[in-house]
Amino acid sequence: MKSKVLLLVVVLSAMVMPFSRVFGADTKANLDAVKTYLLGKATDLSDAAKTLAESTDAYYDLAKAANFDYAKMWKDNPKEVAAALDGAKKGWIVASPIYEQMEGIVGGVPSLSRYDAIIDASPTGAEDPENATDFTIDLPSGDKLDKPGSLFNLLESDLWGYFPEDIKVDKVDLDGDGTIGFGELLPDANLAKGGADALASYSADLLKAAGEWEPNESDAFTALVVMIPTMNDMFGSWKDSRFVEGDKATGKAFSVISRLSDMNDIISSIQVIYTGVGPLIEAKSAAQHDQINQGLTDLKSFVDDLYKQENDGKRFKPEEADLFGTEAQDRAETITGQITQAAALLDVTIQQ
Repeated sequence: MKSKVLLLVVVLSAMVMPFSRVFGADTKANLDAVKTYLLGKATDLSDAAKTLAESTDAYYDLAKAANFDYAKMWKDNPKEVAAALDGAKKGWIVASPIYEQMEGIVGGVPSLSRYDAIIDASPTGAEDPENATDFTIDLPSGDKLDKPGSLFNLLESDLWGYFPEDIKVDKVDLDGDGTIGFGELLPDANLAKGGADALASYSADLLKAAGEWEPNESDAFTALVVMIPTMNDMFGSWKDSRFVEGDKATGKAFSVISRLSDMNDIISSIQVIYTGVGPLIEAKSAAQHDQINQGLTDLKSFVDDLYKQENDGKRFKPEEADLFGTEAQDRAETITGQITQAAALLDVTIQQ
C-alpha cells in the first residue's frame, strides 16, 4: 500500500513539475559542450578564411600581372577580375556570420578575447588610438599597417569600397547587368590580400587556442557578464549603417550583413554558454534559472522579430533604432544582474 501511495505522489508531482526537478536536476556545469561548440565554429571559420584568401590571391595576382594598373587589368581580364571579387565577397559573407556565432564565447573569455578584437571588434588606430588593439598586418607591397582595426571590418571596407582612397577604379559593372550597384568597384589588391591572409592566419591561431582552452565556471560566467550588456553598442552600429540610414550612412562597417543578424548570432552563442552553466544556477534557485533562461529567450526573440521585419522590407528610422537599443540594453542589464547574483551565490569569480 505504501509503495502505491509513494508512486501516486511521484506521478502527481510530475504533472506539475518538470521531470528533472522530480528526479533531481543535473547540478554540474557542462562546459565540455561549450568547448565542443567553439571548436566546431573555429574549424568552420578557419576553413572559410582559407577559401576567402584564395579569392583575394586570385585578385592580387591579376593586379600584379597588370603592374597594378587597375584600369588595364579590368580592360584585359574583366571576367577573371569579376569572378575573383565575387568569390572574395561571397567568402566574406560566409565567414563573417560563422565568427558571430561564436563571438559570445571568444569575446567574453579573457584568455581568448584578444582574438575577438583582432578578428571582429577593434577600432583602428586612427579612429581610437588608445583602445585600438596593437597588432600589425604585413602587406604584399612591403608596407605595414599598424593598429589596422578588426580584420572583418578592414576587408569589408576594402572589398565594398567604403574609403575613397582605397578604391582603384570606381563604378565598375562587375555583374554585367548594365547598372552600377553598391560595391561595384575595383578595390586595393594589397589590402585585400593582406587582410585576407591575416584573417586566415589569426583564424588558425584562434582554432589552436580554442583547442588548448580549458573552460571553467569563472570563464563562462565572465563571458556572460561581459557579452550580454553590449546591446546598445550593437544597435548603435546598426543605426549608423546602410540598413537604417541608406546612402546617408556614416558607419563604415556592418553594411553588407545587417547588425541585427550579428546580434542574433551573438545571442545564440551566449545561450550556448548559459546552457553549460544553467544547471548550477537551477540547483541553487530554479526560479532564478527560469528568469535568466526566459530573459535570454525573450531578448533573442526581440531582436529576431526586428530582423524578420527588416528582411521583409521594412526600413526602420534612426530614432526607432535608438528606442530598440534602449529596450534591448535594459533587458540585457536585467539578465546580467541576475547572472551576477547567481555567480555570487555560487561563489564563482567574475574576472575583471
